[in-house]
Amino acid sequence: MILGLDIGGANTKAAGSDGHLVESVYLPLWKHAPLDEVLRLLALREPQAVAVVITGELADCFSCKREGIERLTTTVKRAFSCPVYFWGAKGFAWTDPLELAAANWAASAALLAREIGDCLFVDMGSTTTDLIPIRGEALAAKTDFLRLAAGNLVYMGLLRTRLDAMLPEARIGGKKVPLAPEFFSIMADARLGLGLISEERYSCETPDGAGKEREAALRRLARSVCTDLEEIGEAGALAIAEQACERQKSILVAAMERQAEKHGLTKVAAAGIGEGLIAEAAAFLGLECLRLSQRYGAGISDVFPAYAVARLAETELSEIAGT
Repeated sequence: MILGLDIGGANTKAAGSDGHLVESVYLPLWKHAPLDEVLRLLALREPQAVAVVITGELADCFSCKREGIERLTTTVKRAFSCPVYFWGAKGFAWTDPLELAAANWAASAALLAREIGDCLFVDMGSTTTDLIPIRGEALAAKTDFLRLAAGNLVYMGLLRTRLDAMLPEARIGGKKVPLAPEFFSIMADARLGLGLISEERYSCETPDGAGKEREAALRRLARSVCTDLEEIGEAGALAIAEQACERQKSILVAAMERQAEKHGLTKVAAAGIGEGLIAEAAAFLGLECLRLSQRYGAGISDVFPAYAVARLAETELSEIAGT
């Protein structure tokens, strides 16, 4: 088994090349989460090799990307006794460690180019959304900065995005009310309040450190407009949630439409915990949608870059063995 790792700032994901191992662990690097301990536990599975993509170099516990890459690669190599391979924006062959920064999308796109063909690969996680056009190969910019500029990266996710960043104002009881620019509520609260996710799928911290039950989520939603449930009631809190979710969908639709039209693509490959929302957006645009959960399994879709880099390493090692 080749072990694939996707080390992000908020979550570390693991997948085996055989598809049997699938794990995602909330590990906020900026809070000095015990990444080394999690990696040592994964090492007990005794993989033949480890293949790694990294997106956690932007965590603000690092002074710059280079420091983040160097510290994370060192941590991984220290945890495993088997060979470790790191995937960069151009593949396993790289010369500058900065080529490894935020390259998880490149592994996913490389595997899909081989197994699916031309498509718009859209992967929505808890924090960000990648939109990668594939026509023979990935046609995306190579850094987060350039991908943001090109629309290949939209900095919003299904769970962790602040509500006020998603919804500047809400209509409540006939009034238009601006949301407070404060860390009061996140998209996970909106989705939990509406019953779109379970408490178990609320896989990040709550803004106030309180619980993940529906009542707590509704309280946080009300707080986003400087009030509480006694004043606006459950209906008011749910109105905020509904508008936030609609706003997020409209942003996703616009981003997908831009990339599909620019590159002449009619098929979407949807992955991540936001796969369902991507499928809704594709249907709205009249695009064919392949949900990667249907092709590879729901668990693998959630951690697709980890699975992709494991599969790519497996192929490379087989070719080396053949020569």
